[in-house]
Amino acid sequence: MRIISGKYKGRHFDIPRNFKARPTTDFAKENLFNILLNYVDFEETSALDLFSGTGSISLELLSRGCSSVTSVEMDSLHFSHLKRSASLLKDDNWHLVRDDVFRFLRRCSASYDIIFADPPYALKGLPEIPDMVMQSNILKKGGIFIFEHGKDNDFSNHPNFFRHIAYGSVNFTFFEKK
Repeated sequence: MRIISGKYKGRHFDIPRNFKARPTTDFAKENLFNILLNYVDFEETSALDLFSGTGSISLELLSRGCSSVTSVEMDSLHFSHLKRSASLLKDDNWHLVRDDVFRFLRRCSASYDIIFADPPYALKGLPEIPDMVMQSNILKKGGIFIFEHGKDNDFSNHPNFFRHIAYGSVNFTFFEKK
């Protein structure tokens, strides 16, 4: 896994062979961040990465200068990988939380400018995640929630929907807190 742009551009992080998570492809990630550049001043941004897995999105957010990135991951193998990556990177703006995302969303009192979620595509409860995020105070007003999901989900009728893009089997739906 490599960081595409920013102050850590070109850094590589090895992913263990027994990893269950599928990292967002470099092609999809690069296009996602090109779109975000039109909406976000990363240096003024606090971000939350739900279902962090490999940490690919968190690392890209940090590299582009986010003032704070919180990564939430429940799986012990994935969380260990995130801790190893954080110890190699030594960036004080990266905060790791080992927790169930649904429990974290119910308990979290912080709010963020950007929230990214990449749950397993077959996760039970996946369709409820946008409502959980949008109905809580976890996303700041004017904030953006990016939801990565498979092709079988369509959120275009959601009241906070504002954009959808697909790169092969990778779909990103964007929501805005109004």
